[in-house]
Formats: sequence, C-alpha cells, structure tokens
Amino acid sequence: MRAVFGLVLIVGVALAGGAVMMAKNYISAYQTELARERAARAEAVPTVDVFVATKPLKYGERLSKDAVRAVRWPQNAIPQGAFTEIDTLFPPHADDDLRVVLRAMEKDEAILAVKVTEPGEDAGITSRLQRGMRAFAIKVDVSSGVSGFLRPGDKVDVYWTGMMPGSGGSHGEVTRLIETNVELVAVDQSAGGDINEAIIARTVTVAAHPRQVAALAQAQTTGRLSLALVGAGDDTVASVVEVDQRTLLGLGAVEAPQEVEQEKVCTIRTRRGAEVVEIPIPCTN
Repeated sequence: MRAVFGLVLIVGVALAGGAVMMAKNYISAYQTELARERAARAEAVPTVDVFVATKPLKYGERLSKDAVRAVRWPQNAIPQGAFTEIDTLFPPHADDDLRVVLRAMEKDEAILAVKVTEPGEDAGITSRLQRGMRAFAIKVDVSSGVSGFLRPGDKVDVYWTGMMPGSGGSHGEVTRLIETNVELVAVDQSAGGDINEAIIARTVTVAAHPRQVAALAQAQTTGRLSLALVGAGDDTVASVVEVDQRTLLGLGAVEAPQEVEQEKVCTIRTRRGAEVVEIPIPCTN
C-alpha cells in the first residue's frame, strides 16, 4: 500500500513539474512576443488623418461631407495642400458655401487645395489664373489644334507662320517659334481636365503674361498660329526656331549677284569743222 502511495506521489510531482515547465515556457514566449510587438510599434511611422475622396469627383461638382473620409497617412509623406482637419475643409461658418472641384479626382485620392475652390468661390476660369497671368483665346482648327487632343492643363509651344517684314517675298513664308510652354486653361468653353474623347476645338484659352498676350495678339493678326503639344513632365525649353522655304529645301541663303566692273574708257574731243569727234586714248590712271 505504501508503495502504491509513493508511486502516485512521484507521478503527481512529475506531472506538476511538467505543468510548471509548460507554463514557464508559455509565459516566456508570451513575453517575447509582447516585447517584439512593442518594438514594432516603436519603429512604426507616425500617421495623421488626411481627407480623401469616397467616390470619383468631376470638375464643377460641389464637395460635400459625404464625399470625403479620413484615412491614416504617414506624417512624413503628406501631399502639399492636403486637408488634415475637417473644420479646414468645411469651415463651420460656411455650411452653405461648399467648395467646388476644379480638377477631376479618383476614389481614395487625397483632397488637395489646388483641386478645389475656396468655400463659396466660383469654379470659373478666373480661379485657375495665377497672379499676374491673363487669359487669351487662340483660334485653332483640326491641324493647328493637334487634331483635338488638347486638354485643359496641357502645355503647348506656339508657332507663327507668315511673311517677314521687308523680305520682299524672296524667302516666301516663314515659320517661327514665338512662345514656349504656354499652359492651356480651357478648350472651347470647357475648363475641366476630364475630357474623355478628342474634341475638334475652335478656340483654346491660354494663361499668359500681358507681354505674351500682346505678342500672341499681334501674331494672330499678321499670320497663322499653330500649336505643338508639350509632353507631360517635359521641362526642356525650346531654343529659337525659324524655318523658311529655302531652309526647308536645304538651298541656303540667296546670294546677291556680283557687280561686273566695267572697263574704263578715256577719250578726247576734237572738232572737225562743224562736227565734234571723241577719240579714245589710253587712260593714265
């Protein structure tokens, strides 16, 4: 009987020791995982709330509160002009004066200040002109308007074709680059950048400085204007370009005919009766 009791006691102690070891291992693993999670939290990038669109937004659409939501955004990667506070995006005192979308936005795209108007501000073309800039309309057709692929926000180079003053028609018409990287703010009556198909425009409106406006107006009056679309992200500045018919054909400049020096003839006059006769003699000089 005592042997059985001793065996049960030994088995109980062994089981208790095993349970203690298992509990110790579990607690150790838990503490290790907890320390790892705390370290990961310490290394995480701090975030802030940034308001994004909850649906696709089109040009001219009024921005309401149900069209935006807040998402966590890395603090060191917030886009310039993003809204981080709801009172900034929708001022409490301007409940009826909503912002208007100036540029089309996709779902989950950050709402930026350059893509919406100020509260209650009209989304007309004047809101897209920077300080010191003016809007000027240029007449175009299917050839001069890049076959209808122009969109508001694109940049173009402007070429003038006409007769140079004082050329006398010797070189024919001349094509010259007169303005570079001019921004389009409207195509016909559309100032939105979400045009989905080619439109053969009759006019395009550009943003230009007053001196550029004067140059474009003079060029449009004295010749024909053509637009060349500048690629997105192209920051190169085109140099002076001028091509006439002779340059186009590789004929070079027209050389003026050289004057042939005439031989000098010296004479003396003598009278023979009533007749005066000129007799050639060698020239001394």
